[in-house]
Amino acid sequence: MTAMTDTAAPLFTPTKAPVSRLLRSELRWIFRRPRTLILLGLLALYPIVFGIGTQLIDSPIRANGSQTIVAAVAGNALMLPIIVLSTTMVFFLPLGTTIAASDAIAGEASNGTLRNLLLAPISRVRLLAIKAFGVAVVSLVATLMTALIAYVTGLVIAGTGSLVTVSGTTLPVGEGLWRVLIGTAWVVVQMWAIGAVALAVSASTEHPLLVMASVIGGLFMFGLLSQIPALDWLQPFLITTSWESIVDVVRDPMPSGDLVIGLLRAVCYLVIGYSLALARMVTKDG
Repeated sequence: MTAMTDTAAPLFTPTKAPVSRLLRSELRWIFRRPRTLILLGLLALYPIVFGIGTQLIDSPIRANGSQTIVAAVAGNALMLPIIVLSTTMVFFLPLGTTIAASDAIAGEASNGTLRNLLLAPISRVRLLAIKAFGVAVVSLVATLMTALIAYVTGLVIAGTGSLVTVSGTTLPVGEGLWRVLIGTAWVVVQMWAIGAVALAVSASTEHPLLVMASVIGGLFMFGLLSQIPALDWLQPFLITTSWESIVDVVRDPMPSGDLVIGLLRAVCYLVIGYSLALARMVTKDG
């Protein structure tokens, strides 16, 4: 007679959800939010309005011999996407990145859904990686869409023969697109760094507005500190220090020194931000 064991088999064994399904779910959740769609719509409209506006006031500015930003962009299809990127990376692109990061953790914590995620059969490291992936995709889509729309707008308004660099040389359409993509990739890394810091703040609070106020306020404070001569020693530590060097992508030949320094600085912020976010996530109460 066979002896019966006292240990009963479990009725249900939790299984880990595939990473691909979790990533798709995160992206659907992000891009179905009205505020994400509204921000993307504004970023899509901005280069078109900016490009048309430069044409409307082009003649008076050139007649006065002014060398303002508008005068540099008017009639130059290469400068338009770079100037659009340089202006949006000051506020709109960081705002979109910060909104995504604040909703990723702090937003779910305030809604009470983060607790369920922490109790689910998914590690906290994987959960943070999924949230970071969603924030990174938002930054990439927003920046790439803005740059490409600005480039196409410039070509439609000024023509394919207007890809003039700051050095005065004219580039072919393919080379001009390559320069714009280099500038776009550089800006994307800057936004990823901001997203990493925003995720660290988001993991430390349950108030999404506090995340946005902290990150956007910090960027404005960095801009203010960079204007004070007595605080020049702070320049190497401020992520905004190299943001003006994006114009180097439209020089001929293209200098890479400041761009590389800005890239390395952003990578440092990215590593520190994700490290702090991970340290907070693994110790967060369930």
